[in-house]
Amino acid sequence: MNVGPLHVFLWSALATGSLVAGLCFLRLGRLTRDRLFYSFTAAFWLLAANWVGLVFVHAAAETRHQVYVLRLLAFVVLIIGIVDKNRRR
Repeated sequence: MNVGPLHVFLWSALATGSLVAGLCFLRLGRLTRDRLFYSFTAAFWLLAANWVGLVFVHAAAETRHQVYVLRLLAFVVLIIGIVDKNRRR
C-alpha cells in the first residue's frame, strides 16, 4: 500500500495547523506567563512532528507502535500540564 498524494497533503495540512496552534499557545504563554500554555505549545509541536514523520514512514509500517510514540508523548505532556495547573492552586 503506497502513500498517495492526498495522504501527504492532509498530513502536511495537519502539521501546519499544529505548528500554527503551537505558535498561538506560545504567544499566549509569553503574555500570561502560564506554564499550561507552554505545555500546549510543546504538545502541538510534538503532534506536528508526528504528522511530518508519517510522511516519511512506509504506509505498511504506520500501524506499528513506533510511529505513534510522538503522539503518545504529546498527550502525556498535555496531561502533565493540566495536572500541574490544577495542583498549583
